[in-house]
Amino acid sequence: MAAATDPDTEVSVEFFPIIRQFKSGRVERFMNPDPVPAGTDPATGVVSKDAAVDPATGLWARLFLPPGSTSGHGPKKKLPVVVYYHGGAYVIGSAADPFTHHYLNALVAEAGVLAVALEYRLAPEHPLPAAYEDSWQGLKWVASHATAAGGSAEPWLLEHGDFSRVFLAGASAGGTIAHNMAVRAGEQRLGLPIRGLLVVHPYFSGAADIADEGTASGKAAKARADAFWRFLYPGSPGLDDPLSNPFSEAAAGSAARVAAERVLVCVAEKDDLRDRGVWYYENLKASGYAGEVELLESVGEGHVFYCINPKCDKAREMQERVISFLRK
Repeated sequence: MAAATDPDTEVSVEFFPIIRQFKSGRVERFMNPDPVPAGTDPATGVVSKDAAVDPATGLWARLFLPPGSTSGHGPKKKLPVVVYYHGGAYVIGSAADPFTHHYLNALVAEAGVLAVALEYRLAPEHPLPAAYEDSWQGLKWVASHATAAGGSAEPWLLEHGDFSRVFLAGASAGGTIAHNMAVRAGEQRLGLPIRGLLVVHPYFSGAADIADEGTASGKAAKARADAFWRFLYPGSPGLDDPLSNPFSEAAAGSAARVAAERVLVCVAEKDDLRDRGVWYYENLKASGYAGEVELLESVGEGHVFYCINPKCDKAREMQERVISFLRK
Protein backbone atom coordinates (compact mmCIF):
# COMPACT_ATOMS: atom_id res chain seq x y z
CA MET A 1 0.00 0.00 0.00
CA ALA A 2 1.34 3.41 -0.97
CA ALA A 3 2.06 5.80 1.84
CA ALA A 4 -0.51 8.53 2.35
CA THR A 5 0.55 11.94 1.12
CA ASP A 6 0.19 15.15 3.11
CA PRO A 7 -1.75 17.76 1.09
CA ASP A 8 -0.10 20.46 3.18
CA THR A 9 3.35 19.49 1.91
CA GLU A 10 2.54 18.10 -1.54
CA VAL A 11 3.06 20.79 -4.17
CA SER A 12 0.12 21.54 -6.45
CA VAL A 13 1.72 24.26 -8.58
CA GLU A 14 4.97 26.20 -8.45
CA PHE A 15 6.16 29.32 -10.23
CA PHE A 16 9.70 29.68 -8.95
CA PRO A 17 11.12 32.04 -7.76
CA ILE A 18 7.85 33.76 -6.85
CA ILE A 19 5.28 31.42 -5.37
CA ARG A 20 4.38 27.81 -4.59
CA GLN A 21 0.94 26.44 -3.73
CA PHE A 22 0.28 23.13 -2.01
CA LYS A 23 -2.67 20.81 -2.53
CA SER A 24 -4.17 21.92 0.77
CA GLY A 25 -4.33 25.46 -0.61
CA ARG A 26 -1.46 26.66 1.57
CA VAL A 27 0.72 29.21 -0.20
CA GLU A 28 4.46 29.77 0.17
CA ARG A 29 5.82 33.06 -1.16
CA PHE A 30 9.41 33.82 -2.10
CA MET A 31 11.03 37.23 -2.57
CA ASN A 32 8.57 38.68 -0.08
CA PRO A 33 10.49 40.73 2.53
CA ASP A 34 9.05 41.83 5.84
CA PRO A 35 7.02 45.05 5.76
CA VAL A 36 8.48 48.38 6.89
CA PRO A 37 6.47 50.32 9.49
CA ALA A 38 5.16 53.78 8.66
CA GLY A 39 6.74 56.77 10.39
CA THR A 40 9.41 59.38 9.80
CA ASP A 41 12.21 58.33 7.47
CA PRO A 42 15.54 59.47 8.97
CA ALA A 43 17.25 59.65 5.55
CA THR A 44 14.73 61.91 3.81
CA GLY A 45 12.53 63.36 6.55
CA VAL A 46 9.46 62.04 4.73
CA VAL A 47 6.65 61.11 7.09
CA SER A 48 4.22 58.28 6.33
CA LYS A 49 1.14 56.76 7.90
CA ASP A 50 -1.42 54.06 7.12
CA ALA A 51 -5.12 54.72 6.61
CA ALA A 52 -8.09 52.37 6.30
CA VAL A 53 -9.92 52.59 2.97
CA ASP A 54 -12.44 49.74 3.09
CA PRO A 55 -12.57 47.76 6.35
CA ALA A 56 -14.91 45.22 4.73
CA THR A 57 -12.16 43.98 2.40
CA GLY A 58 -9.15 45.07 4.46
CA LEU A 59 -8.17 47.63 1.83
CA TRP A 60 -5.77 50.27 3.16
CA ALA A 61 -3.28 52.81 1.94
CA ARG A 62 0.07 54.22 3.02
CA LEU A 63 0.35 57.98 2.65
CA PHE A 64 3.65 59.88 2.33
CA LEU A 65 4.27 63.61 2.89
CA PRO A 66 7.46 65.63 2.24
CA PRO A 67 9.49 66.80 5.23
CA GLY A 68 7.99 69.71 7.13
CA SER A 69 4.47 69.23 5.77
CA THR A 70 2.93 68.30 9.12
CA SER A 71 4.55 71.05 11.18
CA GLY A 72 3.51 74.67 11.68
CA HIS A 73 0.17 76.42 11.61
CA GLY A 74 -1.98 78.17 9.05
CA PRO A 75 -2.93 76.97 5.55
CA LYS A 76 -1.24 73.77 4.42
CA LYS A 77 0.71 73.71 1.16
CA LYS A 78 -1.21 71.90 -1.55
CA LEU A 79 0.77 69.12 -3.24
CA PRO A 80 0.33 67.01 -6.37
CA VAL A 81 -1.19 63.61 -5.53
CA VAL A 82 0.52 60.47 -6.85
CA VAL A 83 -1.64 57.34 -6.52
CA TYR A 84 0.80 54.44 -6.61
CA TYR A 85 0.29 50.70 -7.24
CA HIS A 86 3.07 48.36 -6.13
CA GLY A 87 4.43 45.47 -8.19
CA GLY A 88 4.86 41.78 -7.39
CA ALA A 89 3.10 39.84 -10.18
CA TYR A 90 -0.18 40.13 -8.23
CA VAL A 91 1.04 37.54 -5.70
CA ILE A 92 3.73 39.31 -3.64
CA GLY A 93 4.61 42.85 -2.66
CA SER A 94 2.90 45.47 -0.56
CA ALA A 95 2.48 49.19 -0.06
CA ALA A 96 4.65 48.57 3.01
CA ASP A 97 7.37 46.42 1.47
CA PRO A 98 10.87 47.96 1.65
CA PHE A 99 11.14 48.44 -2.13
CA THR A 100 7.92 50.45 -2.36
CA HIS A 101 8.40 52.26 0.94
CA HIS A 102 11.95 53.46 0.29
CA TYR A 103 11.25 54.33 -3.35
CA LEU A 104 8.31 56.51 -2.38
CA ASN A 105 10.27 58.15 0.44
CA ALA A 106 12.84 59.28 -2.11
CA LEU A 107 10.29 60.31 -4.73
CA VAL A 108 8.17 62.28 -2.28
CA ALA A 109 11.20 64.07 -0.84
CA GLU A 110 12.60 65.08 -4.23
CA ALA A 111 9.40 65.74 -6.16
CA GLY A 112 7.46 67.40 -3.35
CA VAL A 113 4.32 65.32 -3.82
CA LEU A 114 1.79 63.53 -1.63
CA ALA A 115 1.95 59.81 -2.46
CA VAL A 116 -0.81 57.30 -1.76
CA ALA A 117 0.29 53.66 -2.08
CA LEU A 118 -2.73 51.38 -2.22
CA GLU A 119 -2.69 47.90 -0.71
CA TYR A 120 -4.69 45.55 -2.93
CA ARG A 121 -5.44 41.90 -2.14
CA LEU A 122 -3.14 39.27 -3.60
CA ALA A 123 -3.75 36.11 -5.62
CA PRO A 124 -4.21 33.18 -5.37
CA GLU A 125 -6.14 33.62 -2.11
CA HIS A 126 -7.95 36.49 -3.81
CA PRO A 127 -7.87 35.70 -7.54
CA LEU A 128 -7.91 38.41 -10.15
CA PRO A 129 -9.73 40.68 -10.73
CA ALA A 130 -9.71 41.33 -6.95
CA ALA A 131 -6.52 43.41 -7.21
CA TYR A 132 -8.14 45.56 -9.88
CA GLU A 133 -11.36 46.01 -7.94
CA ASP A 134 -9.41 47.02 -4.82
CA SER A 135 -7.30 49.40 -6.90
CA TRP A 136 -10.41 51.05 -8.30
CA GLN A 137 -12.03 51.36 -4.88
CA GLY A 138 -8.82 52.94 -3.60
CA LEU A 139 -8.71 55.43 -6.46
CA LYS A 140 -12.35 56.37 -5.86
CA TRP A 141 -11.52 56.85 -2.17
CA VAL A 142 -8.74 59.25 -3.09
CA ALA A 143 -11.02 61.08 -5.53
CA SER A 144 -13.75 61.44 -2.91
CA HIS A 145 -11.51 63.85 -1.00
CA ALA A 146 -11.71 66.39 -3.80
CA THR A 147 -15.16 67.35 -2.54
CA ALA A 148 -15.04 66.01 1.04
CA ALA A 149 -15.25 68.43 3.94
CA GLY A 150 -14.36 66.25 6.92
CA GLY A 151 -16.06 63.47 8.81
CA SER A 152 -14.34 60.18 8.03
CA ALA A 153 -12.13 61.75 5.35
CA GLU A 154 -8.36 61.39 5.57
CA PRO A 155 -6.91 64.71 6.93
CA TRP A 156 -3.66 64.53 4.95
CA LEU A 157 -5.58 64.32 1.68
CA LEU A 158 -7.95 67.11 2.68
CA GLU A 159 -5.21 69.43 3.92
CA HIS A 160 -2.43 68.72 1.42
CA GLY A 161 -3.93 67.21 -1.73
CA ASP A 162 -4.12 69.32 -4.88
CA PHE A 163 -6.77 67.44 -6.83
CA SER A 164 -6.13 69.43 -9.97
CA ARG A 165 -2.73 67.66 -10.13
CA VAL A 166 -3.35 63.92 -9.78
CA PHE A 167 -1.05 61.26 -11.24
CA LEU A 168 -1.42 57.49 -11.44
CA ALA A 169 1.74 55.41 -11.21
CA GLY A 170 2.85 51.83 -10.79
CA ALA A 171 5.69 49.40 -11.35
CA SER A 172 5.58 45.94 -12.95
CA ALA A 173 2.10 44.52 -12.25
CA GLY A 174 1.38 47.87 -10.61
CA GLY A 175 2.12 49.57 -13.92
CA THR A 176 -0.44 47.34 -15.60
CA ILE A 177 -2.94 48.19 -12.86
CA ALA A 178 -2.22 51.92 -13.23
CA HIS A 179 -2.96 51.74 -16.96
CA ASN A 180 -6.23 49.92 -16.34
CA MET A 181 -7.24 52.43 -13.65
CA ALA A 182 -6.60 55.30 -16.08
CA VAL A 183 -8.82 53.57 -18.65
CA ARG A 184 -11.53 52.92 -16.08
CA ALA A 185 -11.36 56.52 -14.89
CA GLY A 186 -12.17 57.61 -18.43
CA GLU A 187 -14.92 55.06 -18.99
CA GLN A 188 -16.65 55.51 -15.63
CA ARG A 189 -16.13 59.26 -15.28
CA LEU A 190 -14.13 59.37 -12.11
CA GLY A 191 -14.73 63.12 -11.96
CA LEU A 192 -11.11 63.86 -11.25
CA PRO A 193 -8.66 65.18 -13.86
CA ILE A 194 -5.58 62.98 -14.19
CA ARG A 195 -2.51 64.93 -15.24
CA GLY A 196 -0.31 61.97 -16.00
CA LEU A 197 0.13 58.20 -16.03
CA LEU A 198 3.52 56.71 -15.11
CA VAL A 199 3.91 53.10 -16.28
CA VAL A 200 7.18 51.55 -15.10
CA HIS A 201 8.45 48.16 -16.36
CA PRO A 202 4.84 47.05 -16.98
CA TYR A 203 3.68 43.45 -16.87
CA PHE A 204 1.70 43.11 -20.12
CA SER A 205 1.36 40.12 -22.43
CA GLY A 206 -0.67 38.81 -25.34
CA ALA A 207 -1.35 35.63 -27.27
CA ALA A 208 0.27 36.86 -30.50
CA ASP A 209 4.07 36.75 -30.48
CA ILE A 210 6.22 39.85 -30.56
CA ALA A 211 10.02 40.21 -30.75
CA ASP A 212 11.65 36.87 -29.77
CA GLU A 213 8.47 35.32 -28.36
CA GLY A 214 8.30 33.18 -31.50
CA THR A 215 11.58 31.38 -30.75
CA ALA A 216 11.69 28.05 -28.94
CA SER A 217 12.70 29.67 -25.67
CA GLY A 218 10.18 32.45 -26.24
CA LYS A 219 7.35 29.97 -26.78
CA ALA A 220 8.31 28.13 -23.58
CA ALA A 221 8.25 31.41 -21.66
CA LYS A 222 4.91 32.31 -23.25
CA ALA A 223 3.39 28.97 -22.22
CA ARG A 224 4.58 29.54 -18.66
CA ALA A 225 3.18 33.07 -18.70
CA ASP A 226 -0.19 31.77 -19.88
CA ALA A 227 -0.25 29.10 -17.14
CA PHE A 228 0.66 31.73 -14.55
CA TRP A 229 -2.05 34.10 -15.74
CA ARG A 230 -4.66 31.34 -15.48
CA PHE A 231 -3.34 30.59 -11.98
CA LEU A 232 -3.88 34.25 -11.08
CA TYR A 233 -7.25 34.49 -12.79
CA PRO A 234 -9.10 31.14 -13.04
CA GLY A 235 -11.66 31.25 -15.81
CA SER A 236 -9.83 33.98 -17.72
CA PRO A 237 -9.53 33.58 -21.51
CA GLY A 238 -5.75 33.78 -21.12
CA LEU A 239 -3.15 36.28 -22.24
CA ASP A 240 -5.57 38.21 -24.44
CA ASP A 241 -7.66 39.05 -21.40
CA PRO A 242 -8.03 42.87 -21.49
CA LEU A 243 -6.35 43.06 -18.08
CA SER A 244 -3.25 41.47 -19.60
CA ASN A 245 -3.44 42.71 -23.18
CA PRO A 246 -4.93 46.21 -23.46
CA PHE A 247 -4.88 45.99 -27.27
CA SER A 248 -6.63 42.64 -27.71
CA GLU A 249 -9.93 42.32 -29.54
CA ALA A 250 -11.62 41.77 -26.19
CA ALA A 251 -10.30 45.12 -24.95
CA ALA A 252 -12.41 46.79 -27.65
CA GLY A 253 -10.12 49.79 -28.10
CA SER A 254 -10.24 50.73 -24.43
CA ALA A 255 -6.60 51.88 -24.37
CA ALA A 256 -7.52 54.99 -26.37
CA ARG A 257 -9.74 56.04 -23.46
CA VAL A 258 -6.85 56.49 -21.00
CA ALA A 259 -7.96 59.44 -18.85
CA ALA A 260 -4.58 61.12 -18.53
CA GLU A 261 -3.10 64.10 -20.31
CA ARG A 262 0.32 62.46 -20.65
CA VAL A 263 1.87 59.00 -20.31
CA LEU A 264 5.48 58.15 -19.48
CA VAL A 265 6.49 54.53 -20.11
CA CYS A 266 9.75 53.33 -18.53
CA VAL A 267 11.49 50.16 -19.69
CA ALA A 268 14.86 48.55 -18.94
CA GLU A 269 17.03 47.01 -21.65
CA LYS A 270 17.77 43.74 -19.82
CA ASP A 271 14.28 43.28 -18.42
CA ASP A 272 12.38 40.26 -19.77
CA LEU A 273 9.35 42.57 -19.91
CA ARG A 274 11.18 45.21 -21.96
CA ASP A 275 9.74 44.32 -25.37
CA ARG A 276 6.17 44.29 -24.07
CA GLY A 277 6.77 47.72 -22.51
CA VAL A 278 7.92 49.14 -25.85
CA TRP A 279 4.98 47.35 -27.51
CA TYR A 280 2.63 49.10 -25.06
CA TYR A 281 4.22 52.48 -25.83
CA GLU A 282 3.98 52.00 -29.61
CA ASN A 283 0.44 50.63 -29.56
CA LEU A 284 -0.82 53.34 -27.20
CA LYS A 285 0.54 55.99 -29.57
CA ALA A 286 -1.25 54.28 -32.47
CA SER A 287 -4.50 53.63 -30.57
CA GLY A 288 -6.08 57.04 -31.03
CA TYR A 289 -5.16 58.16 -27.51
CA ALA A 290 -5.12 61.96 -27.69
CA GLY A 291 -2.43 62.69 -25.10
CA GLU A 292 1.35 62.73 -25.18
CA VAL A 293 3.24 59.43 -24.84
CA GLU A 294 6.92 59.32 -23.88
CA LEU A 295 9.37 56.43 -23.54
CA LEU A 296 12.44 56.14 -21.32
CA GLU A 297 14.71 53.13 -21.74
CA SER A 298 17.38 52.43 -19.11
CA VAL A 299 20.24 50.85 -21.05
CA GLY A 300 22.08 47.98 -19.39
CA GLU A 301 19.60 47.60 -16.55
CA GLY A 302 17.08 44.96 -15.48
CA HIS A 303 13.62 44.77 -13.97
CA VAL A 304 12.94 47.39 -11.23
CA PHE A 305 16.69 48.02 -10.96
CA TYR A 306 16.04 51.47 -9.48
CA CYS A 307 14.60 49.86 -6.33
CA ILE A 308 17.51 47.44 -6.00
CA ASN A 309 20.25 50.00 -6.65
CA PRO A 310 18.65 53.44 -6.23
CA LYS A 311 21.94 55.35 -6.25
CA CYS A 312 23.28 54.07 -9.57
CA ASP A 313 23.57 56.47 -12.50
CA LYS A 314 20.66 54.99 -14.43
CA ALA A 315 18.42 55.14 -11.35
CA ARG A 316 19.28 58.83 -10.94
CA GLU A 317 18.58 59.42 -14.63
CA MET A 318 15.20 57.73 -14.31
CA GLN A 319 14.37 59.62 -11.10
CA GLU A 320 15.12 62.95 -12.76
CA ARG A 321 12.92 62.07 -15.74
CA VAL A 322 10.06 61.03 -13.46
CA ILE A 323 10.33 64.21 -11.39
CA SER A 324 10.35 66.29 -14.57
CA PHE A 325 7.24 64.42 -15.72
CA LEU A 326 5.45 65.19 -12.44
CA ARG A 327 6.43 68.87 -12.53
CA LYS A 328 5.77 69.55 -16.21
